[in-house]
Amino acid sequence: MYTLYFAPTANGHKILIMLEALGVPYQIRRINLTKGEQHQPDFARLTPHEKIPLLVDHEQALTLPESAAILQYLAETHSRFLPSAGPERYAVLHWLAWQISSLGPMAGQNYHFIHQNGEDHQYARSRYQAQTEHLFNTVEKALAGREFICPAYSIADMAIYPWLRIHAQLNVDIRGLPHVADYLQRIAAREEVLAAYAKGAALDPLPPGRSQAGVAAS
Repeated sequence: MYTLYFAPTANGHKILIMLEALGVPYQIRRINLTKGEQHQPDFARLTPHEKIPLLVDHEQALTLPESAAILQYLAETHSRFLPSAGPERYAVLHWLAWQISSLGPMAGQNYHFIHQNGEDHQYARSRYQAQTEHLFNTVEKALAGREFICPAYSIADMAIYPWLRIHAQLNVDIRGLPHVADYLQRIAAREEVLAAYAKGAALDPLPPGRSQAGVAAS
């Protein structure tokens, strides 16, 4: 049994997608970021980062923060969605690292300056917008001639998809990115993705289209 400390952000949905894909038993503990619950003592004692997502594996008495570490842990524990060795494994890990080092931080800052910053920081707005659009173009090139980021569906897709999914909130026009557009439709139709976002929506108190996607989280 797993417990997932969750908020309906891009990073939170990564782990929900993985748990649904694995078909393992889990429970969700909702952390309301807008109310600052990630900084409350009961949660903060579980992780020095005070961020979601956070996974507890009760059988192993393991508490694990950081979305990429959680995805890799679950993949290795259940021997799914991450090749065990060879170039295929490192291709997945490469794209997972790219998401947490590039796509997530740039898109997250872009979201912040679009939706959460009331001051006119034009340089920051322009910089993060341009960086986000560049990263979407990187995915567009990578998807040419293939269904997924790597040859097979993997934790890399689970990490990247939730950030691409909020393209409208990031002011990224995907009409000129046909591979990204097709990819979004293809992944959105997967059973585990439908289930994950349905559960996330049921826990999201904000109006449609204004999720906590850009709130800082691991």
